[in-house]
Amino acid sequence: MKTLVRALSALVIGIMMFTGSAVPAAAAVKVTVNGTPITDIQIAQRLRLFALEGRGGNKAATDELIDDALKLEEAKRLGVTVSDAKLEDAYLSVARNLKVSRDKLDQILNQNGVNVETLKERLRATLAWNEVTSLAIMPRVKLSDLELEQEALTQLNASNSYDYILKEVIFVGGGASARTAEANRYRQSFTGCDNAVPLSLSYRDAAVIDRGRRHATQMPEAIAKELAGLNVGGITKPRVIENGVSMLAVCSKAVAEDTTFIKGGLQQEKGTEALEAEAAKYLAELRDKAKIIHE
Repeated sequence: MKTLVRALSALVIGIMMFTGSAVPAAAAVKVTVNGTPITDIQIAQRLRLFALEGRGGNKAATDELIDDALKLEEAKRLGVTVSDAKLEDAYLSVARNLKVSRDKLDQILNQNGVNVETLKERLRATLAWNEVTSLAIMPRVKLSDLELEQEALTQLNASNSYDYILKEVIFVGGGASARTAEANRYRQSFTGCDNAVPLSLSYRDAAVIDRGRRHATQMPEAIAKELAGLNVGGITKPRVIENGVSMLAVCSKAVAEDTTFIKGGLQQEKGTEALEAEAAKYLAELRDKAKIIHE
């Protein structure tokens, strides 16, 4: 259960809002957001969802509901709607990521006193906000190509400044230990890419795959460092992968200080950070303009 709770927390934090204007007879309005009511029942439900996620705080639950109301209102203003089908898909995605069935997710929520609609309503607000982000917030994010290039240049080093043509030798399946031993025997006999395939024929379930041109910045740092220490005709040490044991053979190697892939990674990282900051600013602006009344 603790694993499920942690996973649910990671998946749904930041992803309920009472979408109708009518308030159940047993509910008391605690806050109105531009005329939209938030009730004590909603707050209590959000708190139970918080508890399931390992979070707490009446104010935090109320604030999150206020934010959801603002997100849905802004989505409506921009003509954004979230279909029931899309909402159901999002709910199923939560279940899949938790590695449970939809019914099991229902059960987890209900056993913890959380109405299924509580999570769905939160998901609806997040899906709507994602669309708002694409339409209105993303265009406000600007990244300097010059700054990205300058930062990428600082990340070039002796191990990631090479361009390679590679072959991958894979010993498929079997026990990792036995296959690693076979791969090491192959490695000891390896004399270059020209004999990669003929040599592999002496081994059971060994395959040679052309990986073509790869720049060091496209590879994990540890592999890039190992390749940097090899000459043409060298081959890396065996490493265990999902379907067996793998080695990379160096067929060609040339100095190439290419920042393309570093810049791409920086652009994604910094773009995400900038977008999150701009989204928070946008939501704060909506709060400043909103008429929020605490009863």
